[in-house]
Amino acid sequence: MRALVLLCCFVASLLLPGQAEEAEDVSEEAPLRDRSHIEKTLMLNEDKPADDYSAVLQRLRKIYHSSIKPLEQSYKYNELRQHEITDGEITSKPMVLFLGPWSVGKSTMINYLLGLEDTRYQLYTGAEPTTSEFTVIMHGPKLKTIEGIVMAADSTRSFSPLEKFGQNFLEKLIGIEVPHKLLERVTFVDTPGIIENRKQQERGYPFNDVCQWFIDRADLIFVVFDPTKLDVGLELETLFRQLKGRESQIRIILNKADNLATQMLMRVYGALFWSLAPLINVTEPPRVYVSSFWPQDYKPDTHRDLFLKEEISLLEDLNQVIENRLENKIAFIRQHAIRVRIHALLVDRYLQTYKDKMTFFSDGELVFKDIVEDPDKFYIFKTILAKTNVSKFDLPNREAYKDFFGINPISSFKLLSQQCSYMGGCFLEKIERAITHELPGLLGSLGLGKNPGALNCDKTGCGETPKNRYKKH
Repeated sequence: MRALVLLCCFVASLLLPGQAEEAEDVSEEAPLRDRSHIEKTLMLNEDKPADDYSAVLQRLRKIYHSSIKPLEQSYKYNELRQHEITDGEITSKPMVLFLGPWSVGKSTMINYLLGLEDTRYQLYTGAEPTTSEFTVIMHGPKLKTIEGIVMAADSTRSFSPLEKFGQNFLEKLIGIEVPHKLLERVTFVDTPGIIENRKQQERGYPFNDVCQWFIDRADLIFVVFDPTKLDVGLELETLFRQLKGRESQIRIILNKADNLATQMLMRVYGALFWSLAPLINVTEPPRVYVSSFWPQDYKPDTHRDLFLKEEISLLEDLNQVIENRLENKIAFIRQHAIRVRIHALLVDRYLQTYKDKMTFFSDGELVFKDIVEDPDKFYIFKTILAKTNVSKFDLPNREAYKDFFGINPISSFKLLSQQCSYMGGCFLEKIERAITHELPGLLGSLGLGKNPGALNCDKTGCGETPKNRYKKH
């Protein structure tokens, strides 16, 4: 309600005295919007019990721990990518991340989707910057607030890796458990608004690194704008660089659209694309939803039918992510396995080249420095492409291995041919079997796969970026 009052004051300040008085009268009597389309699209009124995915998730966990993690740990993949997969992440619900400038309606949108307005559960909103914390809204039997240090200490949740960002950040992390049916199937994350005139250092924690952590784990990313905040500054530009490679998860939202007349809305829509065009370097533009996401009814003489259709389309997108939870989770683990495999093959190639170039009189440090400085001279990456059926688009940055081997001496690794045992088998064979048979077979067990056992490295290439063939479009 406070947000509504402040908004009315802002609108009134832009109008003539007579118009301001008229606008105030209208706002006081503004009816609430019908929510039946939200409940219908997200199937919140259905009484059927939630699907039990525990058996599939347990199988997925077993594949990860037995076939992927041994190679991941042996070749210290986490020190290259800084992405450690926990059991909590494997079993977690889909995550929807809200990003954007301050006071564009991110928190209000969450309140609207969950129907929390004027309840003790609602997120605080206002015309000024109000959200200074990363707020995780999740399901619980009763209303409960959880401090960041508790969330990070709980290994059963997927947020324990956030501890690496320091105590200052954990003080800015908060969890809220709400007994809501939608939250049984999805988790929302509200983020601090981007303020371009504030230096990142003044936040007291690595804001961009924290955003990257959530971006890497989000199943759907809503980037919210409103007609008054379309300018792109340094912090927003940095944020879009972090979103590179996640374009399929991004949805742009132009909020508060019913505040504008038709002609002005067209101009604002064009200005938004003009501002974002340099930041999103893809052939297909991202999906942009134009509506007003708050409980009040649309303003009179606006395109309410258009706004309602846009809102339903966004809800269908959200529901699709929820429905595809398992498929996307398996595809994510398979993609992770492919990256681990490529990393292990590269380390093995560096090590084999080092051993081949070493002689009795060689200085090992100088020999390996020469290899790391110019891997193309020794055909490190070309050999991987030629012999292991890896896509060139999946190869990591060569510069990353300078830093990696600066921390991890080459002598600390073993060749892949030595990573075998009589009882456990070979690490490389196990991860390739997971990529080509076990994970596709798990998808097939959901009733969505088509002959998953036919996939193998010869036909598909273990190094190709996995696409979710089973995702509904």
